[in-house]
Amino acid sequence: MHFRPLHDRVVVKRIDEDETTSGGIIIPDTAKEKPQQGEVIAVGPGARDEKGERIALDVQAGDTVLFGKWSGTEVKLDGNEYLIMKESDIMGVVQSKGAGKKAA
Repeated sequence: MHFRPLHDRVVVKRIDEDETTSGGIIIPDTAKEKPQQGEVIAVGPGARDEKGERIALDVQAGDTVLFGKWSGTEVKLDGNEYLIMKESDIMGVVQSKGAGKKAA
């Protein structure tokens, strides 16, 4: 199945956190909080402004993003769990070290 979000909606797959602490203690599923970081799987074409022109989204598929604890709607597609949220629910894009530096 292929899912295409509409308007300014984004499909995000949560990135699972480690199941053990730095001391080696295993954290059970019932005690873990859901991660607030995920990978963008798909994005909509963007919302429209008052003139009817499309406003492009700032995120794209493959970006790693941070979002609020209660953001989005959980859905299950092809046996996988995803979140569908508006782009405004995303707090920012996580960039790896060295990203964003311009080549001289």
